[in-house]
Amino acid sequence: MLNLDQKVKNDEAARALGFTWRRWLVLGLLLAITTINFVDRQTLSVLAPVLRAAFHLSNEQYGRIVAALQFGMMSGEFPMGALMDRWGARLGLCFAVLWWSAATGTQVVTNSGVKFGFVRYWMGTGECGNYSGGMKTVMQVFPEQERTLAIGIFNSGSMIGATIAPPIIVFLLQRYGFHAAFLVPAIAGLIWVPMWWFGRGKERFSPSARANIFSSDSVKTLLSERRTWAVMLCRFFIGPVIQFYWYWIPNYLFSVRHMSMVRIGLVAWLPFLLGTVGGVAGGFAANLLQRRGVSTLNVRRITMYGSSIACLTSLLVPEMKGIASALAMIGAAILADNFLSANMYGAITDLFPDRRVGRVTGLTGVAGGFSGLLFPLLTGFLVDRLSYKPVFLLIGVMPLLGTLALFLLANNYNREAPASIPNFAPEHGEF
Repeated sequence: MLNLDQKVKNDEAARALGFTWRRWLVLGLLLAITTINFVDRQTLSVLAPVLRAAFHLSNEQYGRIVAALQFGMMSGEFPMGALMDRWGARLGLCFAVLWWSAATGTQVVTNSGVKFGFVRYWMGTGECGNYSGGMKTVMQVFPEQERTLAIGIFNSGSMIGATIAPPIIVFLLQRYGFHAAFLVPAIAGLIWVPMWWFGRGKERFSPSARANIFSSDSVKTLLSERRTWAVMLCRFFIGPVIQFYWYWIPNYLFSVRHMSMVRIGLVAWLPFLLGTVGGVAGGFAANLLQRRGVSTLNVRRITMYGSSIACLTSLLVPEMKGIASALAMIGAAILADNFLSANMYGAITDLFPDRRVGRVTGLTGVAGGFSGLLFPLLTGFLVDRLSYKPVFLLIGVMPLLGTLALFLLANNYNREAPASIPNFAPEHGEF
């Protein structure tokens, strides 16, 4: 018969095994909803040539519709982050997904450019909750050395969504019309909600934890800290880069490279497949360096400076003569940008404790939303009056500017990085 000490050890091992299995299930659900989210976002960009013709939209008018989504995200980021911090990601993500799925479905009955702008704004106020809820969940259920890998995996849902969106949307367009392309991701979001509710499990907060969530972390307090501005400026410069690829590449391939809609559906997903690899690779590289004893600061320096320099490959896109070589350069730039993004989000978990992660992620989303609001307008202006060439130049340089901003402003990186949060800590939630 086992003695008491051995029984306790066995029970602890069993709980640890169960927790490990459960947290990867939860990560799979985060990956799924991020994929759905970005299929949803990509629908407009893939359908851009059709919708522009149907509603007689110029590049600038289309840019305004894209900007409306970004303005909605900018408006909703901090309220969604606060919701995740106050009530937890289980309830918060259910609300966010139901909210944006309703907006997605409404696009089926939208019949003008102006109305599309309003509905896309509505969508944005909900879709921004994906990242604050995801970051909150990763912070709660993954140990420190695994967080960047977990972030890289669930963030790769953005690339998976962008990868599968063109063939799926073009198929729905050809078979059922563009209305079906808006309806399918809305239904997928509704199906996901009960899976998350029962799969995530209860989040338990002690009275002191809930009482202290907002006690000393007002917006004014957060904005008074250099590290907050460091991560905000980092996302301000990095955020619009991948958004450009999501929303403008199908239009670029159609109008500049003269590809048909069918051909776009067949090949436009390939660069985003490389982006999926980049997101996971960014998390894996950080995890590997941490396990080898590299300091957190140096892990971020190596991964972020290296990938931001690699983003300069976008400058080569307009110089490529063939479509295959242009797609290869686009894919290389997307891979580097998604590698960088995994570590950018990882930097938030380095610099801030769990109780702040939702709101800080929200504030970075406000910064990213603001630049995401401005950049589509600038893109439309430049494309209509000049060409895509200056746009590719901008998105090549911006990741490096964002990385520089992070390390120049976050001069307290090592000193104020939070300690790893132990598993099963009741103040942070458990299964």
